[in-house]
Amino acid sequence: MSLAVIYSRAQDGISAQLGTVEVHLANGLPGLSIVGLPETTVKESKDRVRAALLNARFEFPMRRITVNLAPADLPKEGGRFDLPIALGILAASGQIPANQLHQHEFIGELALTGELRGIRGALSAALHCRDAGRNLLLPAVNADEAALVRDATILSAPHLLDICAYLRGTAQLAPHVCTTPAVPAINSGSLAAERGQHHAKRALEIAAAGGHALVLRTSWVYGLYGRNVLVTIRRLAAERDELRRVADQDGVPNWTRALAGATALSLRRRRKRTRSRLRPLLPRPARG
Repeated sequence: MSLAVIYSRAQDGISAQLGTVEVHLANGLPGLSIVGLPETTVKESKDRVRAALLNARFEFPMRRITVNLAPADLPKEGGRFDLPIALGILAASGQIPANQLHQHEFIGELALTGELRGIRGALSAALHCRDAGRNLLLPAVNADEAALVRDATILSAPHLLDICAYLRGTAQLAPHVCTTPAVPAINSGSLAAERGQHHAKRALEIAAAGGHALVLRTSWVYGLYGRNVLVTIRRLAAERDELRRVADQDGVPNWTRALAGATALSLRRRRKRTRSRLRPLLPRPARG
């Protein structure tokens, strides 16, 4: 069989879109071409894959090899497609069986020695792979991250040879169990419980440390991230009693009162601007 189809995942922000790696071997001038909107890192994978296969004692087909990364309109970046491209070449050339490929999804970067290197977005790939009902096979360094997803079957390997032996049935890969220690619970009212919002937290810390006023733009409050910014401010306000106590003990100015006052003033101004904008839209009472 000169055609092989491998399932993989393309990183799209915090999501992992399904990507299909199609490998076709044809007669003609030997060469390897990759199509399907690949970026520079993906185009360079042809050299990594060739060296990895040769150093792993596989035969690199001296035929015209076409690799299609579908869907074609989705940008592909990173070295995550090295592993599916290599497995597609091996399956299309008959060096490994293709009867189990449809049950798995493969992501991973290949070193020139055939070792598997870590990639970004293993957690999101595991989430989508679980929803699709397939197993995820990825580098061993990403196994703990991907195993955080419940009910997901995560298989990991450190080398390309281990994956080929598993697909041939001569070796077994046990589902990986996460060994990461549990993170201690953090008070939900604390600023330390806030995930992300780095710019908002940095602005609050600078304003708090220097005793500066804090002004909120209307687009911040009513925009896409407005709710999260307000939650961050409320969490900082929830800590003001402790911060006041520490400030009084250390003899430093009480910047939390200034911060709370600036926040309240900003909210009052926001409500006033909102009323002024909505007033022309409200129905006027009829004159009797």
